[in-house]
Amino acid sequence: MSGIDVGEELGARAARARALSLLRIRGRALGVAILPAAVAVVLFAAAAQGHLAGPAWDAVRWTVLAVAVVVLLVTVLVAVSVARARPAVSPTVPVTEAGAPDLYRLVRELADRLDVPAPSAIALTPDCDSWLEDRTHRALRKGPGGPEEGGDTAPVLVIGSPFLWWMRVAELRAVLAPVVAGTGPSADPDIAAARRFVRGLDAAIADAATPGRSALGAAALAFTGWVSRLLLRACREHAAEMERCVAAAASMRAQTVDQGLRITAQEQVGLAYAGWDRLLTRVALPAWRMGRWPSRLDAGVVSALTELSRRDRLADGFALRLGERPACDLLEEPGTADEAASLLAARLFHGGPAESGPDWAPVDWQQYPDEVVDRKWRSEAARLHRVLDTLGVPRASAADPAVPTLARVVEHLSGPGGPGGPGEELAAGIGAEVAREEAGSPGRDGPGSGDGTSGSESHTGRAGHGHGGDGADDPLDLWGPGPLPLFPLQPPRTGTDLLADHVQAMVCCAAVDTAGAAPGLDWLDGPALLVGGERRADFADPVLSLVEDGDPDPLLAWLAEVGVRADKPVRLV
Repeated sequence: MSGIDVGEELGARAARARALSLLRIRGRALGVAILPAAVAVVLFAAAAQGHLAGPAWDAVRWTVLAVAVVVLLVTVLVAVSVARARPAVSPTVPVTEAGAPDLYRLVRELADRLDVPAPSAIALTPDCDSWLEDRTHRALRKGPGGPEEGGDTAPVLVIGSPFLWWMRVAELRAVLAPVVAGTGPSADPDIAAARRFVRGLDAAIADAATPGRSALGAAALAFTGWVSRLLLRACREHAAEMERCVAAAASMRAQTVDQGLRITAQEQVGLAYAGWDRLLTRVALPAWRMGRWPSRLDAGVVSALTELSRRDRLADGFALRLGERPACDLLEEPGTADEAASLLAARLFHGGPAESGPDWAPVDWQQYPDEVVDRKWRSEAARLHRVLDTLGVPRASAADPAVPTLARVVEHLSGPGGPGGPGEELAAGIGAEVAREEAGSPGRDGPGSGDGTSGSESHTGRAGHGHGGDGADDPLDLWGPGPLPLFPLQPPRTGTDLLADHVQAMVCCAAVDTAGAAPGLDWLDGPALLVGGERRADFADPVLSLVEDGDPDPLLAWLAEVGVRADKPVRLV
């Protein structure tokens, strides 16, 4: 037996031992629950045989019986609540075998090489990660991406959608090998039972925290949650160690598949994660805030990482891989899958609506400069001047006081900076204006939204279209009642940050209207100002000098260099 086989066997045995420890905790809890009933049986059996007679023992017998009945009823209540509690399921885009036969074939061949059961289904997630997810709970069988009733009980393989676009087919196979190898331990009945027990406790705790129950129901669920927390606290160490051992055993088994390529593939995982994070925070987030959602985020990862390879010597050579077959070719309709994953990403990371509409429309990368960048700049410039009007700041143009100009902003902010300076009141006004607009934007679910839904006013989310499952199923329905966004990308911006952004937007509008500049898209930094076809980002520091210190000279020098007329009118939205 090779070292790999020995390591895998040791990991599997350790995982099974931890699973048995979890099941013993469940058994001990059940033993404690039936202990009063066992005592009552002994007392009544003794009375039937003429032992332990007398009024005192009769009172003890009936008291113990009453306690046993109450404890058994409570035990049944807790057990039913844990069994019926629906575990949270990661929001994903289901992929049917008809929509990706080559991908299913690759996964099944990989499972055959690893000698493990094949996953029951495949789903995509807008994240740079891949995992196996158990969806065998009866409440999930007809959910998005879940197996049908009586179908396969193997876990679902969830694949990060950016991997399909950036990675080549061989790299994807190497990355998925240790994930698919995890179906082997998942098939062990003891490990599967232990996982169901832990997930049931976790789901029961989540149910107990759900508002909107009657007083009696809330009290019953609160007690169930308390018991579940006690059991989960006792299970925590064993559950964590079991999962570590399962992962170690799967990793050891996967070492026999494309071992040399796995190192290169893991480098691509890190690179894809960096590009995806940059694309979401710098490129997608400004579009989402403008009521537009980029419909080709995964394709944008390729452009972003190609740009990174052009700028960074450390990434040099990665773009040469683009000549090989991309993993997205394993899908029949990669564009539809990209659109579905992009909409799901917008909902998870920003809290957008489930469907497109006039205030929530898709945008492709060719339209991004005009639909997002230009509209962003002009809407922020308009907000800046509205706040200035509210503060009673006079217009800078004596000839036409109604004309908005950059000179008005510069003159107002020029002067002593810091606390109490002219920018502090302006920053507070802009922050309040932005907060009001975000609170009133349609489809956004946050702590103050008040509807308590999963961010799905409609259950016909486009994320499920064309990829299997019922088109009326929302991929967020099975997650839980938490408000959207589930994973906010950035913390709330401070008033100074907002003011600097708005002044920069005003500078860009003036450059476009008076100096022939144009809005553009930088794949790594998002909205960009193009002057003479070249990106200019060197006005950020002069703007900060004006906002924080009240010093207009650096910005005025930059405007003169580029040829921007601060006294000329600027077109607003």
